Amino acid sequence: MKVPYFDLKRQYKHIKPQLESRVIKTLRSTQYSLGKEVEVFENNFSSFLDAKYCTGVNTGTSALHLALLALGIGQGDEVITVSMTFIATVMSISYTGATPVFVDIDNKTQLINYKGIIDKISSKTKAIVVVHLYGQCAEMNEINKIAKKYKLSVIEDSSQAHGAKYHNRYAGTMSDIGTFSFYPGKNLGATGEGGAIITNNKKLDQKVKELRNWSQPKRYFHNDISYNYRMDTIQAASLNVKLKYLKEWTLKRRSIASEYQCRLKNGKLDFSYEKPNNFHVYHIFSLFCENRLSLQKYLNKNNIGTNFHYPVPAHLQKPYINLGYKKGDFPVTETIANSQISIPIFPEMKKNEIDYVIKIINNF
Repeated sequence: MKVPYFDLKRQYKHIKPQLESRVIKTLRSTQYSLGKEVEVFENNFSSFLDAKYCTGVNTGTSALHLALLALGIGQGDEVITVSMTFIATVMSISYTGATPVFVDIDNKTQLINYKGIIDKISSKTKAIVVVHLYGQCAEMNEINKIAKKYKLSVIEDSSQAHGAKYHNRYAGTMSDIGTFSFYPGKNLGATGEGGAIITNNKKLDQKVKELRNWSQPKRYFHNDISYNYRMDTIQAASLNVKLKYLKEWTLKRRSIASEYQCRLKNGKLDFSYEKPNNFHVYHIFSLFCENRLSLQKYLNKNNIGTNFHYPVPAHLQKPYINLGYKKGDFPVTETIANSQISIPIFPEMKKNEIDYVIKIINNF
């Protein structure tokens, strides 16, 4: 048996009639950039999240960049975040001219350890970018308390947490501003690239909408240095179709995760953990193994797809050598980076595939 890490072809087959009909309709409209489907998606997604405002953009990275700019982050500022994340989180901070300042993560949840934030706050600190990693929300109540005390803005990078909840509030809605990626492999993925910015603040919403489209209230008249970060209408059309399935797909992911958590019995491994008061959407199901490369080789030999998230933390990446960090500075982050391996979890997985993955891992 062969079990892929992820299989978009199965998803496409499942929704093919609706998807193709909506995309063809968009093609025939010839409204390919910021067309009607974009506004429809913005309304649909903000409604899904119980939020007031949504701005569709071309990528999740652009969403982060605009969120930071809208909050006034710029040259000379410092922004606290984690090193255990996809590099876009950190590079978006760099795009603004600000400096990323890293905090270690919690060993059990792999999320930012809020207890380490205060020690990293300086006179230059302006914001905290919280990453809801793997599909689970960070401790937003505690983080927001710190932010309020020190007058810091909070941005939620929810690129892996579409529909995740913390104390019954959706990821991306618990702070000043939240961002999402719709890269095809996400729980809610476009048919190309896409991103969104969520907020309940009208002024922030107006600002990001200006910045994504050359800051032109009137065509060819520009108010600010701004960007071409517009959402592609075809991507919005596909997202409008897929959003209707997100809750169903999330429940299937949670069901598979439950199977793994109940039936994986191997003392060499640890795995993803759902915190109390959280609704984990399992974008990624992580195993943690000291002999990760041996496990990956074994799984690949048995035709089970795998991935790593993320093998080299941001503080050890070449673009950030100048910040002066070294190995050992963030021990939990580095331990996770060296032991984490992702196994298949997607809504279209078949029961015999789930059974096979469990059997093979238990025999490792």
